[in-house]
Order: sequence, then C-alpha cells, then structure tokens
Amino acid sequence: MADIIHLLPDNIANQIAAGEVIQRPASAVKELLENSADAGATQIRLFLTDAGKALIQVIDNGKGMSETDARMAFERHATSKIKSIDDLFRIKTMGFRGEALASIAAVAQVEIKTRRADDELGTYIEIENSQVIKQELCACNEGTSISMKNLFFNVPARRNFLKSNAAEMRHIVEEFIRVAMAFPGIFFSMTNNGQEVFHLEAGSLKQRIVQILGTPYNARLVSVNEETDYMNIYGFVGKPETARKTRGDQYFFVNSRFIKSAYLNHAVNSAFDEMIAKDSFPSYVLYIDLDPSQVDINVHPTKQEIKFEDEKIIYAFVQAAVKHALAQFSIAPSLDFTLNAEIQGLDAVSKPFTTDKKDAATSSNLFKTFTQKNQAHFIEGDDKNELKHWKDFFIPQPPRPGGTGSEGGVEMQPTRNAEQLQTTNYKLQTLHVLPDTTLLQLHNTYIIASTSSGFILVHQQLAHERILYERYGIAAHGQQMPTQRSLFPVTLELAGADAVLLTDLLPDLLSIGYHVEPFGSNSFVIQGIPADVQPGNEKNSIELLIEQFKHFSSDIKFSKREKLVRCMARQQAIKAGQSLTQKEMLVLVEELFTCGSPNVTPTGSPTYLEFKEDYLDRMFGR
Repeated sequence: MADIIHLLPDNIANQIAAGEVIQRPASAVKELLENSADAGATQIRLFLTDAGKALIQVIDNGKGMSETDARMAFERHATSKIKSIDDLFRIKTMGFRGEALASIAAVAQVEIKTRRADDELGTYIEIENSQVIKQELCACNEGTSISMKNLFFNVPARRNFLKSNAAEMRHIVEEFIRVAMAFPGIFFSMTNNGQEVFHLEAGSLKQRIVQILGTPYNARLVSVNEETDYMNIYGFVGKPETARKTRGDQYFFVNSRFIKSAYLNHAVNSAFDEMIAKDSFPSYVLYIDLDPSQVDINVHPTKQEIKFEDEKIIYAFVQAAVKHALAQFSIAPSLDFTLNAEIQGLDAVSKPFTTDKKDAATSSNLFKTFTQKNQAHFIEGDDKNELKHWKDFFIPQPPRPGGTGSEGGVEMQPTRNAEQLQTTNYKLQTLHVLPDTTLLQLHNTYIIASTSSGFILVHQQLAHERILYERYGIAAHGQQMPTQRSLFPVTLELAGADAVLLTDLLPDLLSIGYHVEPFGSNSFVIQGIPADVQPGNEKNSIELLIEQFKHFSSDIKFSKREKLVRCMARQQAIKAGQSLTQKEMLVLVEELFTCGSPNVTPTGSPTYLEFKEDYLDRMFGR
C-alpha cells in the first residue's frame, strides 16, 4: 500500500497558521502596527477601507528592509528576532514568531514598499495566495508601507464569518488603542474611509492616556511608580470617583506588551478595598518591566496571555504599588503621627536607641529585606496564607436557570433548580394579590403582599428589571417606544472607541426611545430620550449604557439588540434601597404579573418567593 502521510504545501500551511494568527481585520492591524513599532518608527499611520475588509495599510518611517529581507519576511517562521534558543527567553520585541506576514499573505493580496536610509531605491513586492507575483525596485520614502487588500478573498467561508463594518471597526479600535498605549513616544493616526478617527501626537504617558480615554481623566489620574531590583511598575490608576459598574478602562502592559490577567486585575481591585463600592471596578493603565526570562509570552497565539515565573511576587508588588500611590496622594487613609502629641511620650520613643538595639535591628530579616539588593522578593513571615485563596475568585459557578450572566460578570448561585422554576411558572396564572391589601416594604428592597394562599416576597429591583425587559423587548422588535424630545438638546463627547460603538448602536437606540444624532468627530447630540428616563440624566444614561454594552457578560451569544435591551432594563430598574409609596408598590406588583415570565429576571434570578399558608402553619407546628 502507498504511504498516506505527506507534508502540507506551504500555501495550505500558511492558511492554517492564519486561522490562529489572523482571525479578523483587527488581528492583522495588531501584527502590522507592532512590526512598525519594532522597526523603530516614530510615526505610524493606519489607513482602512470598509473596516479593514477591503484595505488595511500601515505606513511607518522605521528603518525599512533590504530587498532580500523584504522577500524573506513573508516566509514562514522567518524572523530577525530569534537566532538561538536562548533568544527565545530574552524577547523584548513584539513580533518574533515569523508567522504574521506569512499568514497575512496567505489570506489577502499584499503589497509592500520598503527602503532603508542608506539605499537609493526601495523594494516593491506583490504577493497573492502566498505566491510572489511581482518584485522590483521602486522609489519610496524611508521606512515601510504595507497594504493588504480583500482579506480572506480566497477563503469565502472565513470572510462570511466577519461581522458588520461597525462591529469589525470596534475590534480594530481596541487593538489600535492597545498598541498606541504601549508606545506613547510614537505618533499614531488611524483613518477609516477617508475620515480620521485618531490623531495621537507623541508625548508623555499621561498625555497619551488622556488623548485616548478623554479629557476628564486629566485631573482624575494618580501616578504609580515603584522601582525594585526585581521589577519596575509605573503608570496611572484612576481616582475612586472614576470607578464604574462595569470593567471600564483597564490596561496592563508587561514589557510594552498588552496582556489580560484576571490575577493581576484582582491585585489592583484589592488595593482599592473600601474606597470603591464592592460592585465597582477601578480604572488603570499600568506597565510592568521585568527581565524577559521571568516571563513566558509564548503560551497563546495572540500573545495576550502570558505566564510569570513567580506570580505571587508580581501580585504583591502590583497591590503594594497601587496602595502606596493612593496613600501618597491622600486618597487612601494613612497615619500621620505628627497630629498626636501623645505619640512623643510613648516608651519606645522616649528611650535612647542604644548600639545593642541598633545591631539587633540591622541584623533582622525585615531590615535586610528593605536595605539589601535583590532581597525584595525574599520577604519572610509566619503568615503565608494571605494569597492562598486567590484562585477562589476565578472558579466559575454553574449557570443559572433561565439564562446566564449578571451585572459585573459574576454568576450567582441559583436559589432554585430549573424544575422548580417551571413548576412556579405553571402556577403563575392563579397567583393574585388580594384586592385592597396594604403592601409592606422591607428594608426599602423587598415588597410583602398578601395572596389568597399566603404571601409573596418581591425583590423590587429584580421585578422591575423583568418588567422593563419585556417592555423594551417589544419596542426593540416592533412597536417603537415613544421619545420625549429634549427642550435643550445635550451634547455628548466620547472617546474614539466609544464613539465608534455608539455610531453602530444608533438605530437600535432609536427603537427603544433614544434619538441621538452624530455631531462632528466623536460628538453626538441627544435630541430625545425614552419617556421613562429622568430628564437631565440623559448623558449619564447613555454613557452607562455604552459601558454595560462593552462589557456585557454572558456565556450565550446574544444579538446586539438583545444585549442593548438587557442593559437598558438593568440600568433603568429602580434600585434596592429606594423607598416606594403604596401606589408605586401596587403598580410594580401588578405589572410584574402581567409579564410573560414574571418569576425570573432575564438572567435567571428569581423576582419573588412565595410562602404558602400550609407551609407557614407547619413552621409553627400547627
């Protein structure tokens, strides 16, 4: 029999690699921008057509390539960064695998023009389906211009999986911001369909953060800067008032590479303990520099997930640095001994510091830890249990009946199983609150109402969320909600990424009562709001809606409109702790039981519990 195992042709191998490296236009944008940064560019310009589907072009003024290097760059595993196995553990650059350009050339039509400073002429290469179509000398500027056209032109199935232009644009903006944040000393611009979306002048780190996240952050940032022999950490954290109900602007960079780390995120959150609400998330842009040999960045195709040699050290340093920064700027509570005269009279202060005591102090492990080099990570102590439960924060809980996801992305344990909920749902039609009954509000959160067979305990916020979800759902899928026109329209200024998102959501917002119109670059005018939104709160309402939409948490893939409806219901529901009148409570309970599924919220939490008379009797032994 003939042998059946054979090597894949290069063009097929490249397409398989592209499946990991180039998943959408944003993936190609990330790779090309990072290559330009590695080339020592001081100016990087990104041009897009149709959100990168038709064209992605990156022009830089970096060092350029020779004719041979330009040709070799598109070969698989061709790289200038790795020459020996030891180099793999000392990586300080962005691109090093040698897969990106080969993968791009396998799924797009690529043109490159590049010239080094010492060369009189540059090189022009045209590649399609991994094959070089043309190569010749050309006149061009110093640096590199690379264009990729018609992404996935030869893989129609992959192209069909791309989202709308607005959705793909959001992903591109996300990747663009991450690279621009990592290199504040480089000028970046981004233009889509001839309209400039970003124009970021080179400057300080704080200037870059304000350019991207918005002017309000200028006075709301606290500097973090700690240097040790093991690692350096610097950047900014937002003051407590910048905390949001969703995971807002949170960026971690290790050796200038953007990473995602729930572990380090928890370290920052813990530093904000008791300064922000439990269900809020702080804003931060933090950079960690450490020896590349202490980090493994080769654990994920996108290189966004990395592995530290000693995670506990990093956790402790991040937490301590943020705490120190907050205390230094008088945000966190700190002790001031000069305020209390009694301190001066303490025995320990009044006694002389003898030579014996000095020798004892300097020989202690604690003194050595803070004075000797390379000792910062050898902190000793009897209680080493401080971090042992950190994994508990990331153990996924089982999904709730009737839906998934909840505010802040934390799944709550279900109180009843699916079978019980179905039984409850079956009995809902016969459940009626007694007429002329007086309702009781408990802790400004729960409503107690008598029924013919006992009483029910209604959670006012969850009940109202169910009511609004069904109301907005009807509007979003047919009968548009009425809009109350603003007497004085409000202007809304957004960061670039949020402006792209809001533009995409405008038609869906109109269906639920928001009339918002574009007003120049990254600006919008709110002409009208839903009838049940408090006038004067329209700006905050839309900003919160954008935040919730960006960080919508669910294991189920929902449509854009469904996400919007769920976010809107959650945002506008009356909150726990709000006092209600008899009439308000009665309307709430009556509207709840006119809903199609009154027993649960859209995410599966129960809206009320029923206590039957026979159950109450048994509790008292009757």
